Amino acid sequence: MFYPLSAFIAYRYAKSSKQSQTSFVSFINRFSVAGIALGLMALIIVVSVMNGLEGQLKQRILGIVPHIEITKTPTSNNEFSKTLTQNSSAESNSLKVAKTSTATAKINETPTFNSGSRSETPNKNVPQKQYVTLDEISKTPIDGVVASMAYREAEAVVQSRSELRGVQVHGVEPSVMLEHTLVASHMEQGRFDDLKEGSFAAIIGRALAIKLDVRVGDRLRVMVAGASVYTPFGRMPSQRLVTVVGVFDMGSQMDDKVMYMNLTDVNRLMRDPKGNGQSLRLFLNDAFNYLSVVNYLTDTMGVSASNVKTWRERQGPLFDAVKMEKNMMTLMLLLIIAVAAFNIVSALVMVVTEKQGDIAVLQTQGMLPRTIMWIFVLNGLFNGVKGAGIGLIVGIVVTLQLNNFLDLIGSPLALAADGRGLPVEMDAVQIVSITVLSLLLCVLASIYPARKAMKIAPSQALQNE
Repeated sequence: MFYPLSAFIAYRYAKSSKQSQTSFVSFINRFSVAGIALGLMALIIVVSVMNGLEGQLKQRILGIVPHIEITKTPTSNNEFSKTLTQNSSAESNSLKVAKTSTATAKINETPTFNSGSRSETPNKNVPQKQYVTLDEISKTPIDGVVASMAYREAEAVVQSRSELRGVQVHGVEPSVMLEHTLVASHMEQGRFDDLKEGSFAAIIGRALAIKLDVRVGDRLRVMVAGASVYTPFGRMPSQRLVTVVGVFDMGSQMDDKVMYMNLTDVNRLMRDPKGNGQSLRLFLNDAFNYLSVVNYLTDTMGVSASNVKTWRERQGPLFDAVKMEKNMMTLMLLLIIAVAAFNIVSALVMVVTEKQGDIAVLQTQGMLPRTIMWIFVLNGLFNGVKGAGIGLIVGIVVTLQLNNFLDLIGSPLALAADGRGLPVEMDAVQIVSITVLSLLLCVLASIYPARKAMKIAPSQALQNE
């Protein structure tokens, strides 16, 4: 098989003989290859475990917290309507009587159901409708949104026979929750179908059930201060006895802070039976891609940014901390790979010093300096390929069998949702990027000794030969 001359010589040197393998230069080469392999292996393992932990947090916490909540739209805002009315009155008062009567005649002649006649009204510069309602948003297909439902959240105090706890009461539609949430698949007892309208039933987390010392079938008193009324005995919060019909276990920090009830029951508890204060909850196929949906709502559909709430307002700092930790661990292990890769510099510099005579002979036979430079660049690349190949294979194998190895040494870690060990999530694109970066570091480390070899003068190198 034909090889370029520089690649042929570099490959022959990479396959060094037994005699040269005992030399100090060969030892440094093997040491750098082992360092690259160990660094890449450690980086693949750590990144995969961090991805798994981030995925577990995403599943446990963002499975409970609303991805996006739209509280209201400006079409229901009285101030917006008053502004339009005042602007219309000011413009109509400034018009002449004749023009006003003519415009009025045109309006009277125009059918109310004809949308094309809006351009003939005197207030044609005033937008008739710039925003959409919550009902229109729920019926509009949005890229990344898999479902939507009417939703209401309230701060409440829950009292059992022995304890008193503060919780968030989520008023939901049971059919939508049953189909589009992970909570429905982590029910220990009961189902969301048990949240019948008017039954004042509730589903709570296992951690909250333990703290309140309640079981399915027990009754709790729910008190909401936000819907309090004044009585002869003072200000009294809205309260109601609810029956526990289900228990879920997501294994997250939100299990003891959330209580699910039927949306109609929550509206009645909030003394708002018509649901004027309820909002719209959007379910995303990927909660991390919330920005594209928010931008579509604010830029295209005209929803005010102050009326859109996302999961980052509550849990953003937690995921930022996890992301920062993952990035710092990746940077630290990349520096270890860089240290191992730059051991190639010392090895190749020693090779250049040792092989000055051979390089001079090649130059006298007509080899170009550029070809000599590529010999040493490819030599460093071959060392990087060996180290990266070993690290890639061993890293993938160890990552796939990590929980078995932990069981073997007697230190299992049950951090996954099912309690079976460390959560591991391997990203092929991430692993390939890390491997390519390791090879790039090896090539960069080979440039200095390669340029040094290219600048060797044959007359000086052959003086002592």
